[in-house]
Amino acid sequence: MDGTGAGRLAGKVALISGAASGIGRATAALFHREGARVAASDRNEAGLKTLGADADLTLVHDVTDEAGWRDAVDAVVAAFGRLDILVNSAGIAVLGNIETTTLADWRQVNAVNAEGVFLGCREAVRAMKATGGSIVNLSSVAGIIGDGSSLAYCASKGAVRLLTKSAALHCARAGYGIRVNSVHPSFAETPMVLEGIARAKDPARVRSGLERAAPMGRMGKAEEVGNTILFLASDESSFTTGAEFTVDGGLTAQ
Repeated sequence: MDGTGAGRLAGKVALISGAASGIGRATAALFHREGARVAASDRNEAGLKTLGADADLTLVHDVTDEAGWRDAVDAVVAAFGRLDILVNSAGIAVLGNIETTTLADWRQVNAVNAEGVFLGCREAVRAMKATGGSIVNLSSVAGIIGDGSSLAYCASKGAVRLLTKSAALHCARAGYGIRVNSVHPSFAETPMVLEGIARAKDPARVRSGLERAAPMGRMGKAEEVGNTILFLASDESSFTTGAEFTVDGGLTAQ
């Protein structure tokens, strides 16, 4: 199936950042199966090349680059004539608490996770405000509840949560027909999480702890997060904006 066929996103054009791996990659594959034309962006050029038919257009793109965001959105519109969906999926994590986090770490994490989302939303609104669309921002349960060892990450994901609501209110009141929502996964089996486990002194203990954190007793899967993103990208969520969706196996229900 491609962007000209049937499916929940038939005829829509989507730009997905951080699409070379993890949740972004799973979302690109899911969107393609559901009929969207998919533009996949990432700074990982080698990873983009492995997407194959799941991407109709690939863009080497650093989300911290302001001019790069404008170029990426313009390239999508030039290729497909419009932009209907933006998924801000690019993100990084650096461990550190209030005593150990360096200013360099703080700035790096927030540049990617918060500023990158801000720039993506701003450029998507520019492209979508005449036609409408859906923006889905990847936050985290760490943007809702705290974690003592992930200071910069929590701050960046909390920023995404409230940035989403502010942008959603502006777009709704301006009559743009643009919906903006956030998705908040817990620990999912993505390369970023699995690499963090592997670096731990006792990987088996860390993995077991992450699995126990959710009442459902396991980590999530990238595809499960992608299914929620798909709902928010589709017309099925046409009266949903400024909302936050947890995909966390019940972690934040405790």
